[in-house]
Amino acid sequence: MAYILEVKNLSKSFGALKAVNRLSFKVKAGVISALIGPNGSGKSTTFNLITGHLRPEEGEIFFEGHRIDGQPAETIARLGIARTFQTPQIFTHLTVLENVLLSVYQRIRPGIWTSLLRLPQFFQKEKAAQEEAFHYLEKFFLASEAQQLAGGLPLGKLRHLELARAVALRPKLLLLDEAASGLDPREKQDLAQTLSQLPREGITLFWVEHDLNLLMEIAQEVMVLDQGEKIAEGPPQEIQRHPRVIQVYLGEEYA
Repeated sequence: MAYILEVKNLSKSFGALKAVNRLSFKVKAGVISALIGPNGSGKSTTFNLITGHLRPEEGEIFFEGHRIDGQPAETIARLGIARTFQTPQIFTHLTVLENVLLSVYQRIRPGIWTSLLRLPQFFQKEKAAQEEAFHYLEKFFLASEAQQLAGGLPLGKLRHLELARAVALRPKLLLLDEAASGLDPREKQDLAQTLSQLPREGITLFWVEHDLNLLMEIAQEVMVLDQGEKIAEGPPQEIQRHPRVIQVYLGEEYA
């Protein structure tokens, strides 16, 4: 199976703290991979390095075979990497539908003269964009809130909206940072069902999440960090039985 992301000997420090220490791993294309570890183990730093929000001190990052470490975040995003955040990043003064439309517009980028002159192609693209945005709202259980201001949504709906915005970009690789945080059990199951379908649509998922039961249910590959270093990786069944993982993170319930 081909790898969409490859990280080699990645390191990043904050003062005396070694947040990521010579980390190497690969993410398989078309699967759901999980990244877990105790608080402060380096998960968010790893995401920030991959997406260009931080620059590594050493190491290399390859996306679809092309080196991307040190590139601006905007450049990396245009290559096909999207992410969500622990605190949802949405436009509170826009409607739910308008939030997703922005992602669709960002991807299709209609020609400036077509837009300014309101040529027939503009109206065709506008209609198609509206229909596509509504499709993503339905996918993430937001259709009934389409015309509501996004700032009035509860946390669970905000997380769904951020996911809808990210998926509307049609990324090749989507990094999820605590996507299920704040959701009730039913919402988590709905989310898991939706996300599990994304690889069939050409989106590889790399997911950081504290709900281990949820991750172990749908992830195909799991990597575990501790103090900035990889201590285990493999299928969920192996990770749950791994002695070092049990010791530093999962606890005896997974023994």
